[in-house]
Amino acid sequence: MKNRVLRVLVVLLSVGVVVTALILLAFKRPLRVEVARPDKNVSIEVFGLGTVEARIVSKIGFEVGAALVDLSADHGDRVRKGVALARLHGAEQKARLAKARAGLINAKAVIVMAEAATGRARAVLAQRKQTNERRKMLVAKQTISAEDADEAQMEEDVAVAELAVAISDVAVAKAVMEDATAQVEYEEILLDHHTLRAPYDAIVVKRHKELGSVLTAGEPLFTLVAPETVWALAYVDEARAGNIRVGQSAEIRLRSLPRKVFQGQVARIDIESDRVSEERRVYISCNRFLERFHLGEQVEVVITTTALDEALLVPEIAVDDFDGTKGKVWTVEDGSLHRRTVVFGHRALDSRVEVIDGLPSGALVVKVLRSGLREGRAARVLEGSTP
Repeated sequence: MKNRVLRVLVVLLSVGVVVTALILLAFKRPLRVEVARPDKNVSIEVFGLGTVEARIVSKIGFEVGAALVDLSADHGDRVRKGVALARLHGAEQKARLAKARAGLINAKAVIVMAEAATGRARAVLAQRKQTNERRKMLVAKQTISAEDADEAQMEEDVAVAELAVAISDVAVAKAVMEDATAQVEYEEILLDHHTLRAPYDAIVVKRHKELGSVLTAGEPLFTLVAPETVWALAYVDEARAGNIRVGQSAEIRLRSLPRKVFQGQVARIDIESDRVSEERRVYISCNRFLERFHLGEQVEVVITTTALDEALLVPEIAVDDFDGTKGKVWTVEDGSLHRRTVVFGHRALDSRVEVIDGLPSGALVVKVLRSGLREGRAARVLEGSTP
């Protein structure tokens, strides 16, 4: 019995020694870790989701109301500036224009009559001036009486007044003609409003009404887009949008063509951000959209904001207590592990952050966290560790 107890004790002691040795070995032997190495020619990129939009999109219609009698454009058509797209029934307006033109002809005739009356009044005045001068000479010679001379003077004064009236009649007739001319121009403009023309070179996105529809003034008939103004609208997280500038290069992927990359550049950054989603609206121009585009299609945008000649990048997952600018990392210094608080700069698109300050000289940053990390423990860097 005693021998059996002794053997059990010996076995338990042996197991304890082995376990203790294994534990000591596990905690004392160097921990193999992967570390980050400086990378060359690093591009700092920002990602954004958005849609295909256009800077110039117009819903156009007639300035007057009537029945639609002609349609010359439809969905997908490319139209040139000034080309007639549609026409309204305009018989009534044509009649108004004809009446205005007749009024203009009448006003011109009145001017001719008034100018003729003026010429007659001038001739009468010249005749009565001559008569008055002769009678003044005869009165001086006492050939005729003074009453005859006074009568001649009165007739000249009447002729002067009649000429003034004739001249004013011409001025009134010209004013009437100007009014008639303006009325003709007005009616011509109203008639031209019965024809809808393209305000710029455009593509017809949509036709809202069909032939025979009765339209009211201002009711949209076509939606047009200027194809050269098509761009991508991307929504970028404010936390990553600080370094975006107009003119920076960008890559665009359409949802319908995920394997095709379109090259563009930042064309505009909205001054006002979205207060709800906390995103910044960034517009990316791309001339190749002219080949084929669909407004509202989802796009993925990657903007290159900075190019670094060399940078030490660490995965965010290897950083503890990260607040956007600072965090704690594990380092290998002289063969042992240490805990360091470092300062970060740029954030890469692959969720790595740039270490810019806080590392002692010669320290290597652990990029893959694993069990067994503790302050002061010996560490061995795996060969071939890369960023």
